[in-house]
Amino acid sequence: MDSKEKQLTELLGLTARTLTHLTASMTSMSFELMRSEDEVTRSAGRRMIDRMATISAGLDDHWRLIGELTGVQVSQEQVETVHEIQLQHKVVTPIGGSAS
Repeated sequence: MDSKEKQLTELLGLTARTLTHLTASMTSMSFELMRSEDEVTRSAGRRMIDRMATISAGLDDHWRLIGELTGVQVSQEQVETVHEIQLQHKVVTPIGGSAS
């Protein structure tokens, strides 16, 4: 493989990894929604989990193709998983004002 092909293969791997993490995060959030006391919210969580399963199956194909390109078989289970997503509070100072 030449340099450009290696870069493209690496980009494909990073993109698939990001999509895998995004799918795992959304699935986790959907399970949280299913814990709601509101039936509409629980139903939305169940539908989202079904959608994420479909997307995950597509990602399996991505990983298979990446494995064929690189000669290294990597299953989705071997990809680093997201254990926790932390949102950090950022203080934004308004223009001409002070942060509160």
